[in-house]
Amino acid sequence: MARTLGRRRFLGTAAAGALLGSSSAQGGATETREVRLEFLRPKELAEARAVCGTIFQPLGTIEWHGVHNVLGVDAVKAHALCVRAAQKGGGVVAPPLYGGVGGLSEPHTFIMDPENDVFSTYLRPWLEQLCREMARDGFRAILILTGHYGAAQQIVVRETAVRMSRALAIPVLGTPEYWLAVDEGYTGDHAAWGETSLMMHLFPGTVDLARLGEPPYQGVGGRDPKESSAADGRRLAEAIVSRLATLAQKMPTWTHETLDRFVDAEAALVARQLSMARGKKQLWAAWRNVGTVMRDYGAHLADERFDEIKAAVARL
Repeated sequence: MARTLGRRRFLGTAAAGALLGSSSAQGGATETREVRLEFLRPKELAEARAVCGTIFQPLGTIEWHGVHNVLGVDAVKAHALCVRAAQKGGGVVAPPLYGGVGGLSEPHTFIMDPENDVFSTYLRPWLEQLCREMARDGFRAILILTGHYGAAQQIVVRETAVRMSRALAIPVLGTPEYWLAVDEGYTGDHAAWGETSLMMHLFPGTVDLARLGEPPYQGVGGRDPKESSAADGRRLAEAIVSRLATLAQKMPTWTHETLDRFVDAEAALVARQLSMARGKKQLWAAWRNVGTVMRDYGAHLADERFDEIKAAVARL
C-alpha cells in the first residue's frame, strides 16, 4: 500500500513501474512525485500548478497491436511518458483519453471516428472542451500527446491545438510522441520496433515477442518487432521525456510574441499536411519525408526555434 507524506508518494518498485512508468529494476522503495491529476487533492494540485502551470493530456485508443502487445498500447505509453515528463519538468497529467480517429480493421479495435475523418465527430469537440476546462481551471499551457497516430488523428490533434492556442491565448501543443524522437530513428509505426521497444521499457511485463511466430505479422506495420529491445525503448523514452519536460517548463512563461511564432509554425505544419493530400486521396502524402526533413522537429520545438520548423515544413 502506498504511503502519502505531504506531496510525496512512496511506492514499491513494481507498483511504481505499473502506475507511474518507473524503470527501476532494483528492489526496495522508490520516491516519486505524484503528478496524476486524479490522485491529487485540491491543495496538492494548487501547489503543483503554482510551480508549473502545464497540464498533459495523453491520448490513445483500444486497438489491435499484434499478438505480442496489449490492446491499450497507445494510451498507456503516452500516459507513462507524460508522467515521467511531469515528474522531471513539472506540471500534472490528466487521465488518458481512450478513443480517437481510426483504427485497424482487426479484432478488439474500437473505432470512434472513421480512419480518414479529418472533420472528427467525437475527438475534436472533446479535445476543445477539455482545453477550455483546463484553461478555466487556471492552467497556462497544455500538452496533448497522442500515442495513436493515423494521419487523420495527427491532423485533428494538431489542428485543434493550433486553434485552441489562438482562442485561449495560451500555448497548446498537440503531437504524436514519435515526432519528439525522429532524430533517434523513430518515425512512427504500429506494433513494430518503436512502439514495442517503448512498451518493453515502460511496461516490460506486457510484451511477449514469443507469440509473434513468423512474418508477416497480423496488424503490424514497420520494422520487425523482433528487433525491439528495452534498451531502444529507454533511448526513445529519454528523448521524448526530456523534450516534454523542457516544454512543460517553458510554455507557461511564453510571451505573446513567442506564442505567435509557435502557433504560426504548428499551423504551417497542419496546412502542409492537408494541402499535400489534395488530388492524391492519400492523407499520408506529407509524411513521406518526415524522417529526414522533420528530423530535428523535437529539438527545434524544445529550443523554441520555430522559424526553423516553418522552414522544414516548406520542404516536406
